[in-house]
Amino acid sequence: MVHLATVRSDKERKASSVIPGLEMKREPDTANTTVYGSSYAGQDLPKDEMPEEEMPAAVAYRLIKDDLTLDGTPTLNLASFVTTYMEEEAEKLMADAFSKNFIDYEEYPMSADIQNRCVNMIARLFNCPTHDDAQAMGTGTIGSSEAIMLAVLAMKKRWQNKRKAAGKPHDKPNIIMNSAVQVCWEKAARYFDIEEKYVYCTPDRYVMDPKQAVDLVDENTIGICAILGLTYTGEYEDIKAINDLLEERNSDCYIHVDAASGGFVAPFVYPELEWDFKLPRVISINVSGHKYGLVYPGVGWVVWRDPEYLPKELIFNINYLGADQASFTLNFSKGASQIIAQYYQLIRLGKRGYRGIMTNLTHTADYLSAALESLGFIMMSQGGGKGLPLVAFRIDPKLDFKHDEFAIAHELRQRGWVVPAYTMAPHSEKLKMMRVVVREDFSRSRCDALIKDFKMIMDELKTVDPKEHEESRKRQAKKQSKVPKSESIEKGHHKDDHSLQGKHEKSHPIC
Repeated sequence: MVHLATVRSDKERKASSVIPGLEMKREPDTANTTVYGSSYAGQDLPKDEMPEEEMPAAVAYRLIKDDLTLDGTPTLNLASFVTTYMEEEAEKLMADAFSKNFIDYEEYPMSADIQNRCVNMIARLFNCPTHDDAQAMGTGTIGSSEAIMLAVLAMKKRWQNKRKAAGKPHDKPNIIMNSAVQVCWEKAARYFDIEEKYVYCTPDRYVMDPKQAVDLVDENTIGICAILGLTYTGEYEDIKAINDLLEERNSDCYIHVDAASGGFVAPFVYPELEWDFKLPRVISINVSGHKYGLVYPGVGWVVWRDPEYLPKELIFNINYLGADQASFTLNFSKGASQIIAQYYQLIRLGKRGYRGIMTNLTHTADYLSAALESLGFIMMSQGGGKGLPLVAFRIDPKLDFKHDEFAIAHELRQRGWVVPAYTMAPHSEKLKMMRVVVREDFSRSRCDALIKDFKMIMDELKTVDPKEHEESRKRQAKKQSKVPKSESIEKGHHKDDHSLQGKHEKSHPIC
Protein backbone atom coordinates (compact mmCIF):
# COMPACT_ATOMS: atom_id res chain seq x y z
CA MET A 1 0.00 0.00 0.00
CA VAL A 2 1.39 3.42 -0.95
CA HIS A 3 0.46 6.78 0.50
CA LEU A 4 -1.04 9.15 -2.05
CA ALA A 5 1.17 12.26 -2.09
CA THR A 6 -0.11 15.67 -3.11
CA VAL A 7 2.21 18.08 -4.91
CA ARG A 8 2.38 21.26 -2.86
CA SER A 9 1.40 24.54 -4.48
CA ASP A 10 3.69 27.56 -4.59
CA LYS A 11 1.48 29.17 -1.96
CA GLU A 12 1.98 26.22 0.41
CA ARG A 13 5.73 26.21 -0.18
CA LYS A 14 5.97 29.92 0.57
CA ALA A 15 4.00 29.55 3.79
CA SER A 16 6.51 26.98 5.08
CA SER A 17 9.66 28.88 4.03
CA VAL A 18 12.14 30.70 6.28
CA ILE A 19 10.88 33.84 8.00
CA PRO A 20 12.20 36.92 6.13
CA GLY A 21 15.25 38.41 7.79
CA LEU A 22 16.39 35.14 9.33
CA GLU A 23 18.29 33.86 6.29
CA MET A 24 21.72 32.50 7.22
CA LYS A 25 24.87 34.35 6.12
CA ARG A 26 28.14 32.47 6.47
CA GLU A 27 31.48 31.65 4.89
CA PRO A 28 31.70 29.01 2.14
CA ASP A 29 32.26 25.40 3.20
CA THR A 30 35.74 23.92 2.89
CA ALA A 31 37.04 20.36 2.56
CA ASN A 32 37.45 20.25 6.36
CA THR A 33 33.98 21.56 7.24
CA THR A 34 32.10 19.10 9.44
CA VAL A 35 28.54 17.93 8.76
CA TYR A 36 26.97 20.16 11.39
CA GLY A 37 29.29 23.06 10.61
CA SER A 38 28.31 23.05 6.95
CA SER A 39 25.88 25.40 5.23
CA TYR A 40 23.56 22.42 4.60
CA ALA A 41 23.00 21.84 8.30
CA GLY A 42 21.70 25.40 8.64
CA GLN A 43 19.09 24.91 5.92
CA ASP A 44 15.97 22.82 5.59
CA LEU A 45 16.40 19.68 3.49
CA PRO A 46 14.92 19.96 -0.04
CA LYS A 47 11.31 18.78 -0.02
CA ASP A 48 9.63 19.96 -3.22
CA GLU A 49 12.26 20.53 -5.88
CA MET A 50 15.63 19.02 -6.69
CA PRO A 51 18.53 21.26 -5.64
CA GLU A 52 20.66 22.77 -8.40
CA GLU A 53 23.96 21.58 -6.93
CA GLU A 54 25.43 18.45 -5.37
CA MET A 55 25.69 17.78 -1.66
CA PRO A 56 28.60 15.87 -0.06
CA ALA A 57 27.74 12.20 0.44
CA ALA A 58 28.54 12.25 4.17
CA VAL A 59 26.32 15.30 4.71
CA ALA A 60 23.39 13.81 2.73
CA TYR A 61 23.69 10.52 4.64
CA ARG A 62 23.81 12.17 8.06
CA LEU A 63 20.95 14.63 7.51
CA ILE A 64 18.65 11.95 6.09
CA LYS A 65 19.58 9.63 8.96
CA ASP A 66 18.71 12.41 11.40
CA ASP A 67 15.30 12.81 9.75
CA LEU A 68 14.68 9.08 10.06
CA THR A 69 15.23 9.15 13.83
CA LEU A 70 11.70 10.57 14.02
CA ASP A 71 10.38 7.22 12.79
CA GLY A 72 9.22 4.76 15.42
CA THR A 73 11.27 1.77 16.56
CA PRO A 74 10.27 -1.25 14.40
CA THR A 75 10.68 -3.77 17.23
CA LEU A 76 8.22 -1.81 19.40
CA ASN A 77 5.67 -1.56 16.58
CA LEU A 78 3.23 -4.25 17.67
CA ALA A 79 0.67 -3.13 15.10
CA SER A 80 2.41 -4.72 12.14
CA PHE A 81 2.77 -8.31 10.97
CA VAL A 82 5.78 -7.36 8.85
CA THR A 83 9.14 -8.97 9.65
CA THR A 84 11.60 -6.76 11.58
CA TYR A 85 14.42 -9.25 12.14
CA MET A 86 16.55 -11.40 9.86
CA GLU A 87 19.90 -13.06 10.40
CA GLU A 88 23.06 -11.29 9.27
CA GLU A 89 23.74 -13.94 6.62
CA ALA A 90 20.33 -13.28 5.03
CA GLU A 91 20.98 -9.54 5.05
CA LYS A 92 24.31 -10.09 3.28
CA LEU A 93 22.64 -12.15 0.56
CA MET A 94 20.04 -9.41 0.11
CA ALA A 95 22.70 -6.70 -0.11
CA ASP A 96 24.61 -8.73 -2.70
CA ALA A 97 21.49 -8.82 -4.90
CA PHE A 98 20.43 -5.15 -4.60
CA SER A 99 21.56 -4.40 -8.16
CA LYS A 100 19.86 -7.41 -9.76
CA ASN A 101 16.73 -6.77 -11.80
CA PHE A 102 14.78 -9.96 -11.15
CA ILE A 103 12.82 -9.74 -14.40
CA ASP A 104 16.02 -10.16 -16.45
CA TYR A 105 15.93 -13.97 -16.50
CA GLU A 106 18.60 -14.22 -19.18
CA GLU A 107 21.13 -12.26 -17.13
CA TYR A 108 20.15 -13.68 -13.74
CA PRO A 109 18.93 -17.23 -14.42
CA MET A 110 19.73 -18.50 -10.91
CA SER A 111 17.61 -15.80 -9.29
CA ALA A 112 14.72 -16.88 -11.53
CA ASP A 113 15.34 -20.51 -10.63
CA ILE A 114 15.33 -19.62 -6.93
CA GLN A 115 11.84 -18.14 -7.35
CA ASN A 116 10.73 -21.42 -8.95
CA ARG A 117 12.17 -23.36 -6.01
CA CYS A 118 10.25 -21.15 -3.58
CA VAL A 119 7.00 -21.60 -5.53
CA ASN A 120 7.45 -25.38 -5.46
CA MET A 121 8.18 -25.50 -1.73
CA ILE A 122 5.29 -23.22 -0.82
CA ALA A 123 2.85 -25.02 -3.14
CA ARG A 124 3.72 -28.36 -1.53
CA LEU A 125 3.41 -26.80 1.93
CA PHE A 126 -0.16 -25.95 0.89
CA ASN A 127 -0.76 -29.52 -0.37
CA CYS A 128 -1.13 -28.68 -4.03
CA PRO A 129 -1.84 -31.58 -6.41
CA THR A 130 1.43 -33.33 -7.35
CA HIS A 131 0.21 -36.43 -9.23
CA ASP A 132 1.66 -37.19 -12.65
CA ASP A 133 -0.77 -34.97 -14.55
CA ALA A 134 -0.74 -32.12 -12.03
CA GLN A 135 0.22 -28.66 -13.27
CA ALA A 136 -0.02 -26.37 -10.24
CA MET A 137 1.69 -23.04 -10.82
CA GLY A 138 2.53 -19.85 -8.98
CA THR A 139 4.60 -16.69 -8.92
CA GLY A 140 6.35 -14.29 -6.60
CA THR A 141 4.86 -10.84 -6.03
CA ILE A 142 5.68 -7.63 -4.17
CA GLY A 143 3.34 -8.74 -1.37
CA SER A 144 -0.10 -10.19 -0.76
CA SER A 145 -1.83 -7.12 -2.20
CA GLU A 146 -0.39 -7.82 -5.65
CA ALA A 147 -0.98 -11.56 -5.20
CA ILE A 148 -4.65 -10.89 -4.38
CA MET A 149 -5.03 -8.58 -7.39
CA LEU A 150 -3.70 -11.35 -9.64
CA ALA A 151 -5.97 -13.97 -8.09
CA VAL A 152 -9.03 -11.73 -8.45
CA LEU A 153 -8.15 -11.02 -12.09
CA ALA A 154 -7.87 -14.75 -12.76
CA MET A 155 -11.24 -15.47 -11.12
CA LYS A 156 -12.94 -12.65 -13.00
CA LYS A 157 -11.50 -13.61 -16.39
CA ARG A 158 -12.39 -17.28 -15.93
CA TRP A 159 -15.98 -16.35 -15.01
CA GLN A 160 -16.26 -14.00 -17.98
CA ASN A 161 -14.98 -16.65 -20.39
CA LYS A 162 -17.57 -19.18 -19.18
CA ARG A 163 -20.37 -16.62 -19.45
CA LYS A 164 -19.31 -15.60 -22.96
CA ALA A 165 -19.13 -19.23 -24.06
CA ALA A 166 -22.68 -19.77 -22.79
CA GLY A 167 -23.94 -16.60 -24.50
CA LYS A 168 -24.82 -14.99 -21.17
CA PRO A 169 -24.22 -11.44 -19.84
CA HIS A 170 -20.76 -11.00 -18.35
CA ASP A 171 -20.74 -7.38 -17.20
CA LYS A 172 -21.84 -7.67 -13.57
CA PRO A 173 -19.35 -9.86 -11.67
CA ASN A 174 -19.45 -10.01 -7.88
CA ILE A 175 -17.23 -11.44 -5.18
CA ILE A 176 -18.18 -12.61 -1.69
CA MET A 177 -16.07 -11.70 1.34
CA ASN A 178 -16.09 -10.91 5.03
CA SER A 179 -16.71 -7.25 5.90
CA ALA A 180 -13.55 -7.53 8.04
CA VAL A 181 -11.31 -8.05 4.98
CA GLN A 182 -8.08 -6.13 4.60
CA VAL A 183 -8.49 -3.02 2.46
CA CYS A 184 -6.63 -4.56 -0.52
CA TRP A 185 -9.74 -6.67 -1.20
CA GLU A 186 -11.89 -3.56 -1.43
CA LYS A 187 -9.30 -2.06 -3.76
CA ALA A 188 -9.19 -5.16 -5.97
CA ALA A 189 -12.98 -5.14 -6.35
CA ARG A 190 -13.08 -1.40 -7.02
CA TYR A 191 -10.17 -1.34 -9.46
CA PHE A 192 -11.48 -4.29 -11.49
CA ASP A 193 -15.19 -3.30 -11.47
CA ILE A 194 -16.44 -6.15 -9.33
CA GLU A 195 -19.41 -5.80 -6.98
CA GLU A 196 -18.56 -6.50 -3.33
CA LYS A 197 -21.00 -8.77 -1.50
CA TYR A 198 -20.28 -8.86 2.22
CA VAL A 199 -20.98 -11.31 5.00
CA TYR A 200 -21.17 -8.89 7.90
CA CYS A 201 -19.70 -9.39 11.34
CA THR A 202 -21.79 -9.33 14.50
CA PRO A 203 -20.83 -8.18 18.02
CA ASP A 204 -19.84 -11.76 18.87
CA ARG A 205 -18.81 -13.20 15.46
CA TYR A 206 -16.01 -11.71 13.40
CA VAL A 207 -15.41 -14.49 10.83
CA MET A 208 -17.72 -15.30 7.92
CA ASP A 209 -20.70 -17.50 8.58
CA PRO A 210 -20.24 -20.27 5.95
CA LYS A 211 -23.93 -20.64 5.19
CA GLN A 212 -24.45 -16.91 4.79
CA ALA A 213 -21.47 -16.77 2.44
CA VAL A 214 -22.70 -19.62 0.22
CA ASP A 215 -26.26 -18.26 0.26
CA LEU A 216 -24.94 -15.08 -1.40
CA VAL A 217 -23.61 -17.03 -4.40
CA ASP A 218 -25.44 -16.36 -7.66
CA GLU A 219 -24.67 -16.78 -11.36
CA ASN A 220 -22.51 -13.63 -11.33
CA THR A 221 -20.26 -14.68 -8.44
CA ILE A 222 -16.63 -15.08 -9.50
CA GLY A 223 -15.58 -16.61 -6.18
CA ILE A 224 -15.50 -16.49 -2.40
CA CYS A 225 -12.62 -14.97 -0.46
CA ALA A 226 -11.91 -16.91 2.74
CA ILE A 227 -9.33 -15.61 5.22
CA LEU A 228 -6.79 -17.75 7.03
CA GLY A 229 -6.00 -15.31 9.81
CA LEU A 230 -8.35 -12.37 10.19
CA THR A 231 -6.47 -9.07 10.37
CA TYR A 232 -8.42 -7.93 13.44
CA THR A 233 -8.59 -11.03 15.62
CA GLY A 234 -6.29 -13.55 13.93
CA GLU A 235 -9.11 -16.11 13.63
CA TYR A 236 -9.20 -18.70 10.84
CA GLU A 237 -12.39 -18.78 8.83
CA ASP A 238 -14.09 -22.16 8.41
CA ILE A 239 -12.89 -22.82 4.87
CA LYS A 240 -13.79 -26.50 4.99
CA ALA A 241 -17.41 -25.69 5.84
CA ILE A 242 -17.62 -23.29 2.89
CA ASN A 243 -16.05 -25.95 0.66
CA ASP A 244 -18.49 -28.63 1.83
CA LEU A 245 -21.54 -26.43 1.30
CA LEU A 246 -20.42 -25.59 -2.25
CA GLU A 247 -19.91 -29.31 -2.92
CA GLU A 248 -23.31 -30.21 -1.50
CA ARG A 249 -25.03 -27.64 -3.69
CA ASN A 250 -22.93 -28.56 -6.73
CA SER A 251 -22.27 -24.86 -7.14
CA ASP A 252 -20.04 -23.55 -9.90
CA CYS A 253 -18.26 -21.32 -7.41
CA TYR A 254 -14.77 -21.68 -6.00
CA ILE A 255 -12.65 -20.34 -3.14
CA HIS A 256 -9.56 -18.18 -2.99
CA VAL A 257 -7.81 -18.39 0.38
CA ASP A 258 -6.19 -15.21 1.65
CA ALA A 259 -3.46 -16.81 3.75
CA ALA A 260 -1.38 -13.63 3.89
CA SER A 261 -0.70 -14.10 7.59
CA GLY A 262 -1.74 -17.67 8.32
CA GLY A 263 -0.08 -19.48 5.43
CA PHE A 264 3.24 -19.82 7.25
CA VAL A 265 1.64 -20.42 10.66
CA ALA A 266 -1.20 -22.96 10.39
CA PRO A 267 0.83 -25.71 8.66
CA PHE A 268 3.25 -25.76 11.60
CA VAL A 269 1.10 -25.22 14.71
CA TYR A 270 -2.34 -26.41 13.51
CA PRO A 271 -1.53 -29.09 10.89
CA GLU A 272 -4.86 -30.86 11.29
CA LEU A 273 -6.77 -27.80 10.08
CA GLU A 274 -8.30 -28.35 6.62
CA TRP A 275 -8.02 -25.14 4.63
CA ASP A 276 -5.69 -25.57 1.63
CA PHE A 277 -5.55 -27.43 -1.70
CA LYS A 278 -6.71 -30.62 0.02
CA LEU A 279 -10.15 -29.05 -0.34
CA PRO A 280 -11.35 -29.41 -3.96
CA ARG A 281 -13.00 -25.98 -4.06
CA VAL A 282 -9.82 -24.10 -3.15
CA ILE A 283 -8.34 -22.98 -6.47
CA SER A 284 -5.78 -20.36 -5.39
CA ILE A 285 -3.92 -19.24 -2.27
CA ASN A 286 -1.84 -16.17 -1.52
CA VAL A 287 0.67 -15.76 1.32
CA SER A 288 2.96 -12.95 2.46
CA GLY A 289 6.62 -13.87 2.64
CA HIS A 290 7.27 -10.68 4.57
CA LYS A 291 4.92 -11.57 7.41
CA TYR A 292 5.28 -14.98 9.05
CA GLY A 293 7.36 -16.06 6.06
CA LEU A 294 10.03 -14.13 8.02
CA VAL A 295 11.41 -11.95 5.21
CA TYR A 296 11.83 -8.17 5.22
CA PRO A 297 9.06 -6.20 3.42
CA GLY A 298 8.53 -6.72 -0.29
CA VAL A 299 7.64 -10.33 -1.09
CA GLY A 300 4.47 -12.35 -1.47
CA TRP A 301 3.34 -15.50 -3.26
CA VAL A 302 0.28 -16.78 -5.08
CA VAL A 303 -0.34 -20.37 -6.21
CA TRP A 304 -3.05 -21.85 -8.47
CA ARG A 305 -3.97 -25.52 -8.24
CA ASP A 306 -4.29 -25.91 -12.05
CA PRO A 307 -3.91 -23.85 -15.27
CA GLU A 308 -7.69 -24.15 -15.68
CA TYR A 309 -8.03 -21.44 -13.02
CA LEU A 310 -5.45 -19.09 -14.57
CA PRO A 311 -6.73 -18.11 -18.03
CA LYS A 312 -3.90 -18.11 -20.55
CA GLU A 313 -4.84 -14.70 -21.99
CA LEU A 314 -3.65 -13.13 -18.73
CA ILE A 315 -0.16 -14.55 -19.22
CA PHE A 316 2.17 -12.56 -21.45
CA ASN A 317 4.86 -14.46 -23.32
CA ILE A 318 7.40 -11.81 -24.19
CA ASN A 319 10.96 -11.53 -25.37
CA TYR A 320 12.71 -8.90 -23.31
CA LEU A 321 16.33 -8.42 -22.33
CA GLY A 322 17.36 -11.47 -24.31
CA ALA A 323 15.01 -14.26 -23.19
CA ASP A 324 11.48 -15.56 -23.71
CA GLN A 325 9.49 -15.08 -20.55
CA ALA A 326 6.01 -15.96 -19.29
CA SER A 327 4.80 -13.11 -17.12
CA PHE A 328 1.69 -12.61 -14.97
CA THR A 329 2.34 -9.59 -12.80
CA LEU A 330 1.11 -6.06 -12.17
CA ASN A 331 4.63 -4.66 -12.26
CA PHE A 332 7.72 -5.54 -14.25
CA SER A 333 11.17 -4.63 -12.96
CA LYS A 334 11.86 -5.48 -9.34
CA GLY A 335 14.82 -6.45 -7.19
CA ALA A 336 15.80 -10.06 -6.58
CA SER A 337 16.77 -9.54 -2.92
CA GLN A 338 13.48 -10.51 -1.29
CA ILE A 339 13.08 -13.65 -3.41
CA ILE A 340 16.58 -14.77 -2.42
CA ALA A 341 15.87 -13.95 1.24
CA GLN A 342 12.74 -16.12 1.14
CA TYR A 343 14.73 -19.03 -0.23
CA TYR A 344 17.33 -18.52 2.51
CA GLN A 345 14.63 -18.78 5.19
CA LEU A 346 13.01 -21.83 3.64
CA ILE A 347 16.23 -23.85 3.51
CA ARG A 348 17.88 -22.33 6.60
CA LEU A 349 14.94 -23.04 8.89
CA GLY A 350 13.26 -25.99 7.22
CA LYS A 351 9.96 -27.24 8.59
CA ARG A 352 11.40 -27.87 12.05
CA GLY A 353 12.79 -24.33 12.27
CA TYR A 354 9.51 -22.72 11.22
CA ARG A 355 7.62 -25.00 13.60
CA GLY A 356 9.88 -23.98 16.49
CA ILE A 357 9.50 -20.26 15.83
CA MET A 358 5.72 -20.39 15.32
CA THR A 359 5.32 -22.51 18.45
CA ASN A 360 7.29 -19.97 20.49
CA LEU A 361 5.22 -17.11 19.12
CA THR A 362 2.03 -18.98 19.97
CA HIS A 363 3.19 -19.58 23.55
CA THR A 364 4.15 -15.92 23.96
CA ALA A 365 0.74 -14.82 22.63
CA ASP A 366 -1.00 -17.16 25.09
CA TYR A 367 1.15 -15.79 27.93
CA LEU A 368 0.27 -12.19 27.04
CA SER A 369 -3.39 -13.09 26.63
CA ALA A 370 -3.54 -14.58 30.13
CA ALA A 371 -1.85 -11.51 31.61
CA LEU A 372 -4.22 -9.07 29.91
CA GLU A 373 -7.23 -11.18 30.84
CA SER A 374 -6.14 -10.92 34.49
CA LEU A 375 -6.22 -7.12 34.11
CA GLY A 376 -9.87 -7.32 33.10
CA PHE A 377 -9.71 -7.34 29.32
CA ILE A 378 -11.99 -9.55 27.21
CA MET A 379 -10.08 -11.70 24.72
CA MET A 380 -11.29 -11.65 21.11
CA SER A 381 -8.55 -13.84 19.60
CA GLN A 382 -8.13 -17.61 19.60
CA GLY A 383 -5.35 -19.07 21.75
CA GLY A 384 -3.57 -22.40 21.70
CA GLY A 385 -2.53 -22.13 18.05
CA LYS A 386 -6.14 -22.06 16.78
CA GLY A 387 -5.46 -18.65 15.23
CA LEU A 388 -2.56 -16.33 14.46
CA PRO A 389 -0.03 -15.57 17.21
CA LEU A 390 -1.63 -12.27 18.13
CA VAL A 391 -3.71 -10.99 21.01
CA ALA A 392 -6.92 -9.08 20.24
CA PHE A 393 -8.82 -7.71 23.21
CA ARG A 394 -11.19 -5.07 24.48
CA ILE A 395 -12.12 -3.48 27.76
CA ASP A 396 -14.73 -5.39 29.76
CA PRO A 397 -17.73 -3.01 30.10
CA LYS A 398 -18.38 -4.53 33.55
CA LEU A 399 -15.17 -2.94 34.81
CA ASP A 400 -16.73 0.54 34.74
CA PHE A 401 -13.43 1.80 33.34
CA LYS A 402 -14.03 5.39 32.23
CA HIS A 403 -11.55 5.46 29.33
CA ASP A 404 -11.70 3.64 26.00
CA GLU A 405 -9.17 1.56 24.09
CA PHE A 406 -7.90 4.59 22.18
CA ALA A 407 -6.86 6.25 25.46
CA ILE A 408 -4.82 3.20 26.44
CA ALA A 409 -3.22 3.06 22.99
CA HIS A 410 -2.27 6.74 23.34
CA GLU A 411 -0.62 6.22 26.71
CA LEU A 412 1.30 3.20 25.42
CA ARG A 413 2.53 5.34 22.54
CA GLN A 414 3.97 7.81 25.05
CA ARG A 415 6.10 4.96 26.36
CA GLY A 416 7.31 3.99 22.88
CA TRP A 417 4.91 1.10 22.20
CA VAL A 418 2.73 1.03 19.08
CA VAL A 419 -0.31 -0.99 20.16
CA PRO A 420 -3.21 0.21 17.99
CA ALA A 421 -6.86 0.58 18.84
CA TYR A 422 -9.42 -0.09 16.12
CA THR A 423 -13.11 0.20 15.41
CA MET A 424 -14.37 -3.18 14.26
CA ALA A 425 -16.01 -4.01 10.95
CA PRO A 426 -19.60 -2.93 10.10
CA HIS A 427 -22.60 -4.44 11.99
CA SER A 428 -20.50 -5.12 15.11
CA GLU A 429 -21.98 -2.06 16.85
CA LYS A 430 -18.77 -0.03 16.34
CA LEU A 431 -16.99 -2.27 18.79
CA LYS A 432 -13.59 -0.94 19.86
CA MET A 433 -10.63 -3.24 20.31
CA MET A 434 -6.84 -3.40 20.58
CA ARG A 435 -4.36 -5.78 19.00
CA VAL A 436 -0.81 -6.94 19.70
CA VAL A 437 0.94 -8.85 16.91
CA VAL A 438 3.55 -11.27 18.27
CA ARG A 439 6.47 -11.43 15.87
CA GLU A 440 9.71 -13.38 15.91
CA ASP A 441 11.66 -10.69 17.78
CA PHE A 442 8.99 -10.14 20.46
CA SER A 443 10.70 -11.99 23.30
CA ARG A 444 9.23 -13.05 26.63
CA SER A 445 11.21 -10.35 28.44
CA ARG A 446 9.87 -7.67 26.09
CA CYS A 447 6.40 -9.11 26.62
CA ASP A 448 6.85 -8.72 30.39
CA ALA A 449 7.86 -5.07 29.89
CA LEU A 450 4.67 -4.48 27.88
CA ILE A 451 2.51 -6.11 30.57
CA LYS A 452 4.15 -3.91 33.22
CA ASP A 453 3.32 -0.79 31.21
CA PHE A 454 -0.28 -1.95 30.72
CA LYS A 455 -0.70 -2.30 34.49
CA MET A 456 0.82 1.12 35.11
CA ILE A 457 -1.36 2.81 32.51
CA MET A 458 -4.56 1.22 33.76
CA ASP A 459 -3.82 2.52 37.26
CA GLU A 460 -2.85 5.99 36.07
CA LEU A 461 -5.91 6.45 33.87
CA LYS A 462 -8.21 5.77 36.79
CA THR A 463 -7.16 9.15 38.21
CA VAL A 464 -7.61 11.09 34.95
CA ASP A 465 -10.84 12.67 33.68
CA PRO A 466 -11.82 10.96 30.39
CA LYS A 467 -13.01 14.14 28.62
CA GLU A 468 -9.88 16.07 29.53
CA HIS A 469 -7.73 13.15 28.36
CA GLU A 470 -9.52 12.93 25.01
CA GLU A 471 -9.21 16.68 24.41
CA SER A 472 -5.53 16.52 25.34
CA ARG A 473 -5.01 13.64 22.88
CA LYS A 474 -6.62 15.58 20.06
CA ARG A 475 -4.55 18.70 20.75
CA GLN A 476 -1.36 16.69 20.97
CA ALA A 477 -2.12 14.75 17.78
CA LYS A 478 -2.71 18.00 15.92
CA LYS A 479 0.55 19.54 17.14
CA GLN A 480 2.67 16.43 16.63
CA SER A 481 1.49 15.51 13.13
CA LYS A 482 4.71 14.70 11.26
CA VAL A 483 3.09 14.71 7.80
CA PRO A 484 1.26 18.04 7.24
CA LYS A 485 -1.87 17.92 5.15
CA SER A 486 -1.96 19.86 1.91
CA GLU A 487 -4.74 22.27 0.97
CA SER A 488 -6.27 19.76 -1.46
CA ILE A 489 -6.61 17.16 1.30
CA GLU A 490 -7.95 19.72 3.79
CA LYS A 491 -10.62 20.69 1.23
CA GLY A 492 -11.75 17.08 0.98
CA HIS A 493 -10.52 16.26 -2.52
CA HIS A 494 -9.40 12.83 -1.29
CA LYS A 495 -12.27 12.20 1.14
CA ASP A 496 -12.96 8.48 1.62
CA ASP A 497 -16.73 8.14 1.44
CA HIS A 498 -16.84 4.95 -0.63
CA SER A 499 -15.01 2.30 1.41
CA LEU A 500 -16.18 0.36 4.46
CA GLN A 501 -14.15 2.79 6.56
CA GLY A 502 -15.80 5.82 4.98
CA LYS A 503 -19.30 4.37 5.21
CA HIS A 504 -19.18 2.57 8.56
CA GLU A 505 -16.16 4.05 10.45
CA LYS A 506 -14.40 0.68 10.26
CA SER A 507 -10.68 1.02 10.91
CA HIS A 508 -8.31 -0.40 8.31
CA PRO A 509 -5.81 -2.29 10.50
CA ILE A 510 -2.09 -2.13 9.81
CA CYS A 511 -0.74 -5.30 8.20
